Amino acid sequence: MAQVYNSQVGVSEKGCNNCGPEVKQYLASSGNRQGQPWCAAFVNWCFKKLGLKGPAGAGAARNWFPASKVIYRRGAPQVREPQQGDCAGYYYANLGRIGHIGFIDQWGENFVVTVEGNTGGGSGVNREGDGVHRMRRLRSQISIVSSWIPKS
Repeated sequence: MAQVYNSQVGVSEKGCNNCGPEVKQYLASSGNRQGQPWCAAFVNWCFKKLGLKGPAGAGAARNWFPASKVIYRRGAPQVREPQQGDCAGYYYANLGRIGHIGFIDQWGENFVVTVEGNTGGGSGVNREGDGVHRMRRLRSQISIVSSWIPKS
């Protein structure tokens, strides 16, 4: 999975907000239209590249965190330590729900390295950014982590 999502770092929107040839492919993978937010569609596209299946409604970040897949919830006992390829979710109080998703690349004690689509620079969690970026996040910014990759 890391090979797939890392191959997309540097992809950026072209032509308009939430547009561009790669963004269009990400959105199509989950049945979303060009112009819609695409963080979850990016995650879904990566899964499909490996022949793996995401959740119903894979184009919406909140659908990637059903109880059966959650391994970490900030402030609660964790099922296991998050690993490379797991999905990180970010809660937005103004939405009252998970509003952004990305991949865990490295899980640390205080910081986490993620790869996220539809994000951008800055220290906050941007859910309407300009591309696929590698981000260094405070661990406290991550609300929830789910695991979708079958363990061997």
